[in-house]
Amino acid sequence: MSGYTGKILRINLTSRKVSSLNTRNYEQWGGGHGIGSALFWDLVKDKTISGFDPANVVTIMTSPLTGTMAVGATARTEVQGIGVQLYPFEWFTRSGFGGRFGPMLKFAGWDGVVIEGKAESPVWVDIRDGNVRIKDANSLWGLDTWQTQEKIWQEVSGGNDYGGWIKTGFRGERSTQRPAVLTIGPAGESLCRVASLIHDAGNASGQGGFGGVWGSKNLKAISVIGTGNIAVADPNALIEARLWAMENYTFPLDEFNASKSIWATMPSNFRSFPLPMVTWGRPQQSRPQACMGCQAACRSRYDTGFGNESSCKETSFYIAPAYGGGQVHRLISSLPTAGGPSEILNKLYSSETPDVAKQAADLAQKYGINTGELETGIPYMRDLYKMGVLGPGKQIDCDLPFDEYGNYDFVEKLMRMISYREGIGDDMAEGFCRAAERWGRLEEDLTTGLLNNCHWGMGMHFDPRTQVEWGYGSILGDRDINEHGFCPLYMIPTVAQFVLPGGVPVSAEEFVKIFSDRMVPFEDDPLMLNYSDANMYSEHIAKLVAWHRYYSRFWIQSILFCDTQYPDFFNWAAQDYKGITGEGEPKFFNAVTGKNLSFADGIELGRKIWNLDNAIWTLQGRHRDDVQFADYIYEVSSAKLGAFTMPVNENGEWEYATVGPRSIDRTKFEEFKTRYYELEGWGAETGWPTRSTLESLGLESVADELEDKGKLGKE
Repeated sequence: MSGYTGKILRINLTSRKVSSLNTRNYEQWGGGHGIGSALFWDLVKDKTISGFDPANVVTIMTSPLTGTMAVGATARTEVQGIGVQLYPFEWFTRSGFGGRFGPMLKFAGWDGVVIEGKAESPVWVDIRDGNVRIKDANSLWGLDTWQTQEKIWQEVSGGNDYGGWIKTGFRGERSTQRPAVLTIGPAGESLCRVASLIHDAGNASGQGGFGGVWGSKNLKAISVIGTGNIAVADPNALIEARLWAMENYTFPLDEFNASKSIWATMPSNFRSFPLPMVTWGRPQQSRPQACMGCQAACRSRYDTGFGNESSCKETSFYIAPAYGGGQVHRLISSLPTAGGPSEILNKLYSSETPDVAKQAADLAQKYGINTGELETGIPYMRDLYKMGVLGPGKQIDCDLPFDEYGNYDFVEKLMRMISYREGIGDDMAEGFCRAAERWGRLEEDLTTGLLNNCHWGMGMHFDPRTQVEWGYGSILGDRDINEHGFCPLYMIPTVAQFVLPGGVPVSAEEFVKIFSDRMVPFEDDPLMLNYSDANMYSEHIAKLVAWHRYYSRFWIQSILFCDTQYPDFFNWAAQDYKGITGEGEPKFFNAVTGKNLSFADGIELGRKIWNLDNAIWTLQGRHRDDVQFADYIYEVSSAKLGAFTMPVNENGEWEYATVGPRSIDRTKFEEFKTRYYELEGWGAETGWPTRSTLESLGLESVADELEDKGKLGKE
């Protein structure tokens, strides 16, 4: 089993029993998400329970590439179980994080961890190679996530200074590394539905509310330190693959210049493949920081010491003085009126804004709060304050000092109120959809769009009215997908017109083909990437959504290639701009595992995992009637969010054109759902998987359980 350790750690907190599962029994699912879904299916008999139920099983899984030299796939970790953040249903869901935890778990001899039951009192799990203990955590309960990690480091090291030896096993194994710790903060202890799992300074498993799930299980932290290694089937092939990737898909340093740096150092929205990235603020005062083994270094460490290892949403949700809230990607769509990219960056990272924004990021990491929820929730509360609805003695009584909005004191008080459920913080801790429901405002504010949470109670990321693959993928799934594979289709044309003479260096038709040619099995249909109004509800778009689900479920979430780097369709450094995707993913996978898996095989395995997930949601009670955006997506135009330039095809001709403002037509979206379900081979009346589809994927036992529960889709 090259790439795998062969064991999955199983921890029952109720009985305090530690055992293991044989990874070989689940190897067919690849790793990460695939194995996590299969474990959940086998171990959770009643899938209708709440995420707070002790019977909820949480899996923490690595992949065969974790801890190896595979480019962009060394350090991601996948978390799954029934989440508590989603609204109005607590779906089986996923989250993920980077850092050191996944590789360290592999070095300790474990492919993943399964958490069951509930401890009688607070505990933490101490993993040192094959030695696993469940320990009392009363002294840790109440500490923030950074304090918790420091305490555990001290205990595991025996009080040794950095660089001192730590004994890890019974046979004299030892290490100078500090253990990798995944923990909850006060928000998780208070069972906040918006609580995160935190690792190191800024690696967070945010979406889903798994911090609150751990709190309900009285689980404070898992610490792991390992001294082992990972068997690689063909080390020479792995090294050659890494050299091949770096030679063909990154800018040679001797050719690197300022004109290319804007693309080479941007996230996947713009440039798509590995080079150190320094975009998260004041580059001249920071240096790149990477997850273990990763060459991309998309995090930063700053001269101030604030915001270290945090990026993206964490460091942008509280850039209040500059633009009144987060959603930095929306600023890109407003380039024509915002003064261009240089003015935006100057405002975002001027001397007035970065320190408080990064201090806010640190607070979120310490308390263990999902900043994706805060990104839409804080502006929502500020709007209610301006309307005179929320404030001291108002309809929604709240003593937050909105006159100090944008300052540290405001955000610190907000975080504390949520984490300890103080005052109105008790409502916010439930997530802003549930808070609005308590305040009697949910229906009204989801109709007008005042509350910008459009799918399953989660805040808008990219706008489903324009970036349809993002919105459709989210509402047909379980959460905001947070998958950027097709963002270059609209981010590059939108930005390039302002910074490159002549705009995008290829025609819209060529641009689209660079993507569609590798989208097996739909590679003969470039109209999948036509973002025109007329194409929004077509079978072509159904194929785009389906392919994105399959690719992500296997290559991103199961094999754990980093979404910041993959899929790499359009690459500024590559010949003809054609990135590594299609060839690179199986090249790394096969070198590590010794298998002969093709890119298309991975897509098909992703389809299998996607069907298993949908079977779980079906048993949880999902019906096609539940698959609905918030009303404002149908009722309100996307005009105020700006417009992106995208490839469109009207009358048989491709061009780059401004898309939006527009809304989603409710009736036509229902027609789209029917097309999508038929494409998937699911029952169009219900959206449930059919027996023939499940059996074609080798999921006969899944079909049997659906049939037993009367939940099979009609053929």
